[in-house]
Amino acid sequence: MVWRSAGISWRGGAPSLRWEGGRVSSLAYGRDIAFRAVGERRCGGARGNPCPLRAVVPGRATGGRCAECARLDRAHSVAADTVADDPRPYRVYLAWFGPGLLKVGITAEERGDARLLEQGAVAFSWLGRGPLMAARRTEEVLRHALAVPDRIPYARKRAVRHALPPAAERERALAELYGRAAGVPAWAETLEALPCRVHDHAAAFRLDALVPYAAGPVAGHVVTELVDGGVVAGRLLAAAGPDLHLLAPGRRPLVLDTRLLTGWELVSAAPDEPVSVPLTREDLQDQLF
Repeated sequence: MVWRSAGISWRGGAPSLRWEGGRVSSLAYGRDIAFRAVGERRCGGARGNPCPLRAVVPGRATGGRCAECARLDRAHSVAADTVADDPRPYRVYLAWFGPGLLKVGITAEERGDARLLEQGAVAFSWLGRGPLMAARRTEEVLRHALAVPDRIPYARKRAVRHALPPAAERERALAELYGRAAGVPAWAETLEALPCRVHDHAAAFRLDALVPYAAGPVAGHVVTELVDGGVVAGRLLAAAGPDLHLLAPGRRPLVLDTRLLTGWELVSAAPDEPVSVPLTREDLQDQLF
């Protein structure tokens, strides 16, 4: 049986690895993860459909799709603003990823906080709910009014996870942003305003396990791609968004962006086997300045 990765999911507030064909493997904090990539990385398809060409895709591409499947996926994406007739209710949220790293976004109400977990939001609050286009307009108005970005690179999110301020400070930052958002005129005319209630994901991500490794290069080594025969191994310390934070053999902190797994066939490896995939080093100063 071939186990080909389809990336990570956050079901019930906990991380799991998905596989082509619908299988799911839970990821338990404190347990060893060890696998070897086999063969070539193949396109994972789009919108639940397999790629008709099973095209080979570059190892460093976080999308894991060929150009045609990527185009098809984006053509039906709410995030890409290409869908205007979705009848489902949507929610506007305010998210906090670290000091100074805040954003506004939208998600389908039925998804709950799954979108926030997938992005690696350490804390968030809902702002309002209503039809898709009203939520989209509010998102755009608030981005400009609050001077917050539409997206934050994962490298910047990783760089601050090891030394976050206390939960009370995170809550204050979101409450302050909520107050500023509530003061922007007109947006609530087409949305139902929701009260400021901060939800914190630090425990779900198990971020306290990263604190002992905050000294030195903050994010440690980061996997840049998988290669045929390459091994990734380590104890799972924490997870946030698509990132798995591992303690590799030799007590070396390692970050694996699971978007790089999509399309690879993976087989088991020994937990103490040396890591043999390309790595880079991400430092806090490099990412923030």
